[in-house]
Amino acid sequence: MIIVKTREEIELMRESALIVSKTLGMIAGELKPGVTTLQLDKLAEEFIRDNGAIPGFLGLYGCPSTLLTSVNEAVVHGLPTDKPLEEGDIVAVDCGAILNDFYGDHAYTFTIGEVSPEVEKLLRITKESLYKGIEQFKIGNRVGDVGYAIQQYTEAEGYGVVRELVGHGLGKKLHEDPEMPNYGKRGRGKKFIEGMTVAIEPMINLGTHRVKQLKDGWTIVTADGKPSAHFEHDVALVDGKPEILSTFKYVHKALGIESDEEDQFRQKPLLV
Repeated sequence: MIIVKTREEIELMRESALIVSKTLGMIAGELKPGVTTLQLDKLAEEFIRDNGAIPGFLGLYGCPSTLLTSVNEAVVHGLPTDKPLEEGDIVAVDCGAILNDFYGDHAYTFTIGEVSPEVEKLLRITKESLYKGIEQFKIGNRVGDVGYAIQQYTEAEGYGVVRELVGHGLGKKLHEDPEMPNYGKRGRGKKFIEGMTVAIEPMINLGTHRVKQLKDGWTIVTADGKPSAHFEHDVALVDGKPEILSTFKYVHKALGIESDEEDQFRQKPLLV
């Protein structure tokens, strides 16, 4: 069952999402060769609690960490470790926080120093596909329209679209209806309705779409060992159109990136 949110609840969810956005921005400023994902996890927990929120992943489904940090061939759900990050690595940082009883949940894939051109392109296309999907989250469309847009954009580049892991509804629970696959057929699936809130999150592999789980019971990796990218936004359906609740602007500020990619999905400018 889709749980529709009021305008007031959507604004509360925006506050939850922005805690995560600010956490990712803080993490962006800490990333460099030699840093461990365990160190990042500790910083994230402290930051979230210092901002009056609660880590959203820690303890949920038995999760032992605040962040999920997926390095190189890890797709999602990577557990933080004491292994130092190295020049040329990529790391997808997925973070959740609870504020006002609502979850914020989104992710960004970072580069550690210089990466290869083919990996840089994978990250760019995956991030662009996120916005292709968001464009289709509107009245008159269905779940399949979002998945189709992401799938067509990424598979045209020869990339693999993960099937086993999907986006989802978001609210007072981390995972609500509907599931939001990154593949699909136009006009299929549940119909979008005013007040829906979802997490849209392409998980795109450089090679095969096939994945496997490691013995830790959490980390999902590509079956062929090639890199994977993951970007995620929280989005509400407001006045029939997608309204992004989260933002990458804090990440961009930390990394010195100028971008207006989110502006078309905001009814009001976001001040950072």
